[in-house]
Amino acid sequence: MNDILIRGGTVFDGTGRAGVTADLAIKDGRIAAIGPRIAEPATKVIEAQGLAVAPGFIDIKTHSDFTLPINPKAESKVRQGVTTEIIGHCGFSVAPVLTGKVTLLKDYLSPSAPWTPFREMSFPEYLDTFPATSVNAGMLVGHNTLRLMVMGMADRAPTPSELAEMIELLEQGLRAGALGMSSGLFTPPGSYARADEMQAFGHVLKRHHAGYFTHLRDEANNVLEAVQEAIDIASACGVHVEIVHFKCSGMDNWGKATTALDMIAAARARGLDIDCDAYPYAAGSNPLKNLLPQWVQAGGVPAMLERLTLHETRTKIRADIEREGLNNWGRIPSWDCVQISISPHLPQFAGRTILSLATERSQDPVDTLCDYLADDQGATRVLVTSISEDDIEHIVASPRALVGSDGNCVAPYGQVGKGMPHPRFYGTFPRILTHYVRERGALPLELAIHKMTGATARALKFSDRGLLKQGYRADVAIFDPADFRDLATYADPHRFPSGARTTVIVNGMMVVENAKHTEALPGQVLRRDESGAVG
Repeated sequence: MNDILIRGGTVFDGTGRAGVTADLAIKDGRIAAIGPRIAEPATKVIEAQGLAVAPGFIDIKTHSDFTLPINPKAESKVRQGVTTEIIGHCGFSVAPVLTGKVTLLKDYLSPSAPWTPFREMSFPEYLDTFPATSVNAGMLVGHNTLRLMVMGMADRAPTPSELAEMIELLEQGLRAGALGMSSGLFTPPGSYARADEMQAFGHVLKRHHAGYFTHLRDEANNVLEAVQEAIDIASACGVHVEIVHFKCSGMDNWGKATTALDMIAAARARGLDIDCDAYPYAAGSNPLKNLLPQWVQAGGVPAMLERLTLHETRTKIRADIEREGLNNWGRIPSWDCVQISISPHLPQFAGRTILSLATERSQDPVDTLCDYLADDQGATRVLVTSISEDDIEHIVASPRALVGSDGNCVAPYGQVGKGMPHPRFYGTFPRILTHYVRERGALPLELAIHKMTGATARALKFSDRGLLKQGYRADVAIFDPADFRDLATYADPHRFPSGARTTVIVNGMMVVENAKHTEALPGQVLRRDESGAVG
C-alpha cells in the first residue's frame, strides 16, 4: 500500500515539459509511481483535480540559517511550496565559530541575525547538530566568516599562514558535506579579498567538487565588471559558479541586465558551469551600514559608529554618495527609497523611510542615517528600491536565471514576526507564478516551475530531488495556479500566499495540508558526497 496518492492533478515533472493529467503515488518517502490511473490503494488520498502538482520548490538563495533554529516550521517558505533552502550565503555563515570569536561574529551579523543564538562550533558540528525543521537545508561555508575568524576586519591580503588556516576551515566544512563556499565581495571583510585569494579558494572547491556562490563585488555601477570577475573564477578554477540575487542596481545601471545575461550565456557556451538567480521585486534588502562607503565600515561596527560622530566623516559620506550613489546600490530616486525593515533597538520605526525621518527631524538625510545607525547600534536592516521593473521581467523570463528569494523563513508571530521584512520572504514563488506567468505572460508555467525545481537541482548537483520521477525523494508542491497569489506587500509583509488547497510534502510527509501547517518537521540536512552529488 502507498502512503499517499495524489489523484488527477496536472503533473509538471520539473523538466520544463508541459503538465499532464496523472496520478502520483508516494511510499517510504519517495515517489513510487506516476501514471494515468494508479490502482494501488493508499493510506492518504489527495484529490488534485484542477491543481498543479510540481516538485517542491528549491530556494537556492536564502538566509534562513539565521531563523530556522528559532522558526523550524519555516512557515513563510513552506507555505510558498518551498521544500529545500540553501543557506549560508553572501559570505555570512553562522559557522565555523572559533574560540573567543562568538561576539565578533554576533556583532558583525547583528543587522541580519539579531535573534540568532551564536556559539563556538566547527562546521561539522554545525551540520551534525542542526535542529529538525520542516524543510531540507543545504549549507554553505561563508568566506566573510572565514576571514573574520582568521583575520578579523583587516584590510589586506592574507599571509600564507592565514590563507592556509582559512582553507583548512573551509575544507573541514566541505569534508563534512557543505555544498560549497559563499562570498560577499560587496562588503568588508570580503571586499578586501582580491582575485588571487578568491581563486585560491576556487581551486579548493574544485578539488572537492563543490560550488562557489557569490554576491558580486558590485551590483551597481561596476556590475558588468563584477560579473566578469565571477566568470573568470569559473574559467580559472573549473568550478560551478552561482551569481546570487543577480540585479543591476541604481538608475544609471538600468538596462544592463541584458548584457550581463548575454555574458553568462556566452560563458556557458564556452563550457563554463555558471548560473544566476534572482527575486522578482524592485527593492533589495541589506544592513543600513552597507549603504555607506566601505571606508566608513573599516575596523568593524564600534569603529564605524565612532567615525560617524565626526562632522568631517559625514561631509565626506555626502560627497561620495553625491558622486557615486549608495555603496553597491547606485543612484536612487530619493531617500524615500530606503525603508527601515528590522530595527532591534528602535522597533517603533519599522516601515519608516530615511526621508520621512529626516523631514520629521528637520535634518539632512545623511545626518539622519548616521544618527539612526548610532541609536540602533549599527544593527538596522533596510529595504532599498533601486531595480528596474523591465530588468526584473527580463531576468524572470530568461531560462538562464533561477529563482532565489534571498529571504529568511519567518512567521507572523514570535521573534521572527518582528519588524517589517521584505515581502519576498513570503511571496517570491507565488509572485512569479501569478504576476509574471498568469498576468504578464512573461513565461509559461512549465518553464517557471522548471526554473524553481529541475534547473535548480541541476545547478546544485542534486542526485534525487528537483524532479517528479520514480525513485526520487517525495518533495512535492500542490497548488491551484488560478489561486496561488502573493499577498505580502512592503506595507504589510507578514502575509502568507492565497490558496486554500495548497499542500506541501517534504520527504513523503505532509507539512502543509490545505494551507495549514501540520507541525511536521521532516526536513533533512543535505550533504555533498565526494563526487559532488548532493543527496
